[in-house]
Amino acid sequence: MAEFDTIAEIPSALLETLAQLSFTRMSEIQEKAINPILEGRDILAQSKTGSGKTLAFGLPCVMRTNTNNMKPQTIIITPTRELADQIAVELRKVAAYKPNLKILTLYGGVPLRAQADSLAKGAHILIGTPGRIQDHLAKETLVLDSIKTLVLDEADRMLDMGFYDEIVKIGSNMPRGKQTLLFSATFPANIEKLAKALLNQPLTIKVDTVIEENKIDELVFETSDKFKTLSTLIQSYKPESLLIFCNTKAEVMALTDKLLKLGHAAIDIHGDLDQRDRNESVIAFSNSSKRIMVATDVASRGLDIKDIALVINYDLPFDAEVYTHRIGRTGRADATGIAISLFTPRDKEKCSYVLDKAKKGDQTTLRVDSKFRMQSDYDTLCLHGGKKTKLRAGDIIGTFCKEIGIDNKHIGKINITDTKTYVALHHTVIDKVLKALKKVKIKKKKYMVWVLD
Repeated sequence: MAEFDTIAEIPSALLETLAQLSFTRMSEIQEKAINPILEGRDILAQSKTGSGKTLAFGLPCVMRTNTNNMKPQTIIITPTRELADQIAVELRKVAAYKPNLKILTLYGGVPLRAQADSLAKGAHILIGTPGRIQDHLAKETLVLDSIKTLVLDEADRMLDMGFYDEIVKIGSNMPRGKQTLLFSATFPANIEKLAKALLNQPLTIKVDTVIEENKIDELVFETSDKFKTLSTLIQSYKPESLLIFCNTKAEVMALTDKLLKLGHAAIDIHGDLDQRDRNESVIAFSNSSKRIMVATDVASRGLDIKDIALVINYDLPFDAEVYTHRIGRTGRADATGIAISLFTPRDKEKCSYVLDKAKKGDQTTLRVDSKFRMQSDYDTLCLHGGKKTKLRAGDIIGTFCKEIGIDNKHIGKINITDTKTYVALHHTVIDKVLKALKKVKIKKKKYMVWVLD
């Protein structure tokens, strides 16, 4: 693969930023898409999650932003709040070389007025969901007449959610000469229809369209007692991390409760949770203070959770495409992974698409450690302060190590949001830190602190 310095237009300051982020070689989608995007071409790209597509469209958008003009120049539309946040995090890292570039997210679960106030102050790159963007257009708190680039990310997922008309309507509020970049994991007929409605003589790019053989070991187990089989699999495979999919919110909550009662460190994520709770579920799972996440399909797309060792379909998905997206949460980048699906005898016809490709598992060959539980050595400490109070990871590590006397090896991943900070701490030191922070200040300020459930 080519390196980023082969892109003629890329400034040296951006190359340095990319090097600091350990981005040197381009992925296939980046190599094929970045130069045509910089040339102004419309793009119709098929690329799976984890292929590097965020940087493929994000790098040109950041490079071409004129920070002297505070009107929106790029709008990125995504199916979920989680994906919008994920893209914003990645683009802010890349945009660090370009002072005063403002990136704003627009999605539900956050007061409309607060977003309207931010829009009034000006922003260069907007990232949002179709519904909330429509809300702002309807209230005239958002004007898109300065947009130069429209990006549709995971377009197939947005169409599955019924957003075709909204996307076309949003596009009609932008200049006719805008550049449109459409990224989709699959190319169903309605994607072709959307492309004809919005794109102008697009360059079609197809990469990473199938799961690489041998990267994901796919197995299927027939069972009359799914929970018993799930427990057997956990105690046999003993994964470091486990993502379990169910089809309904009710099943997610019930299964999480059962796993917690068995002593596993589990957490759930589904559409009924508010945005803060969904974010906290992802943080607790990604920092390993929770080792099992039980999810509806809200987590099969758009959530960038790395290093998932095992994915289990507790409920079979309704179609083959959803199955592909689910199991694609493991075996990402250069890693390998395992995906297991459970089915009952009555599900046999429904899961033919799985049986055709996955190996049939035999429970009698599994070596079960009945004492094993997926417990964590870490808990997540929450501080009521974040980017808006100018908290930084270095401030927290310095205070915990120098002021409180915690060994650096007991501090895990630190996630800082606008208003909250989440620190993974070894369970042996969590009480000491909680007690100390009632008196000890961080950057001359006391913070309210608690442990995430």
